[in-house]
Amino acid sequence: MSTIPVVVLAGTSGTGKTTFLEKLIRELKKRKITVGTIKHHDHDFEIDKPGKDTWRHAQAGADAVALSSPSKVALIRKVEEELSLDQVAELVGKVDIILVEGYKRSDKPKIEIHRTAHSRELLCAPEELIALVSDADWQIGVPLFDLEDASGVADLLLEKFVTVCR
Repeated sequence: MSTIPVVVLAGTSGTGKTTFLEKLIRELKKRKITVGTIKHHDHDFEIDKPGKDTWRHAQAGADAVALSSPSKVALIRKVEEELSLDQVAELVGKVDIILVEGYKRSDKPKIEIHRTAHSRELLCAPEELIALVSDADWQIGVPLFDLEDASGVADLLLEKFVTVCR
């Protein structure tokens, strides 16, 4: 199990999870925090382009294909069943924090992104949340942040989870 803190950004489709996550990543990077992210899909996906060498390797039957360059490495591995969030987090490697979009039913600490235009109710129970990011004035016993306040959320994450050893 990973000792790296894992925090889930939850919310219904269209609430701005990805947009807020982008802001939060930029804010943490300004503070010299190494950030890993995990995006969960409920369906299959492709990240390789048909016809390219690595795609051809996989099509030929390779169970794992690694692509490496001086600046990046990628691994595509077939699995017999979906990996748990902890198992995927182990693959991320050495970072200060892992931010997750998806896995909303996991037992990890959550920050819900909520817009009143998309829902009048929250997706998560208050006891699941460490914070709420919303355009409404919820009073549920957790810190509340505006949809533009990535800096405030970064402060909270650093206070609660991130111990940077440099």
